[in-house]
Amino acid sequence: MTATQAAPAPAAPVPGVAAAQWRAIGCDVRVVVTDPDALDAASRIVTEHVEALDLAASRFRPDSDLERVNAGAGRPVAVGPLLLDALEVALDAARRTGGDVDPTLGGVLVDLGYDRTFAAVPGTGPAVKVTVRRSAAWTQVVVDRAAGTVTVPDGVLLDLGATAKAFGADRAAAAVHAALGVGVLVSLGGDIAVAGDLPVLPEPDGRLVAGWPVRTQDRPGPADETPDGPSSVVLLGGGGLATSSVTARRWARGGQEIHHVIDPRTSMPAVTPWRTVSVAAASCVDANVATTAAIVRGEGAVEWLTSLGVAARLVSLDGRVHVLGGWPAE
Repeated sequence: MTATQAAPAPAAPVPGVAAAQWRAIGCDVRVVVTDPDALDAASRIVTEHVEALDLAASRFRPDSDLERVNAGAGRPVAVGPLLLDALEVALDAARRTGGDVDPTLGGVLVDLGYDRTFAAVPGTGPAVKVTVRRSAAWTQVVVDRAAGTVTVPDGVLLDLGATAKAFGADRAAAAVHAALGVGVLVSLGGDIAVAGDLPVLPEPDGRLVAGWPVRTQDRPGPADETPDGPSSVVLLGGGGLATSSVTARRWARGGQEIHHVIDPRTSMPAVTPWRTVSVAAASCVDANVATTAAIVRGEGAVEWLTSLGVAARLVSLDGRVHVLGGWPAE
């Protein structure tokens, strides 16, 4: 299990590190390194990985490999190795969660109005008609490594939003550490992966502790930002940390509030007691899969997360905080 502990100074800067932040793929991209001289090179590496991921797996650009697969109408489509990797991660997430994290819900999101980058989605609009898709379409997706092709059933649209950024964060952090030998934190829209040596922070009593301070909140942000809603700052000791929230991406159709975490059983936004779930795990992908499935599983999330042995923080709709698996008490 990835180590987490309470941070000694929630909003204090981390000594000896350097950070850069910019916007890409519809989210904030942040890279922090333990050697300031490596920041420019680390930023270039992360930029290259983010751009490659966008070209491979974006649902919002017609030249992406993903959109060519979605237009394949049941035929095998040749794609690059990055989409093959990303899709295998997404299908593994579906298997591990019994379909709760489903990469074949692109059509549902389009029906609900999420048919373009979220910044361009109208905040209100007329009522929508959604078709309930109860068949496990993800089990019918064929990834042929030898041929370098992907086939989806006719009428099925892939969306890798539940895993792609976490997958990208894990890969980018590993690439920075491998190339530069520095400790690094990479955040793609709040999906966080770390690699290499940890920064060292002083505690109020003078002791030193190692870890990356990360603030968990309803809308992900750096540890030194003003929190939005209930928040907690912890030290991440390795692996990754992710937060899923039903408060961050919302819009309305026909007067009905809609969020982006879809329950595959109903093809509608998950009805859940949780406004936010954060998990620290061995990788950012593992953490993000756990948080998304926990939102979908609702009341059963606590028992399921406990069985996984991960550290987790769940915030209920009324703001009460529940922690488990070694997440620091608040």
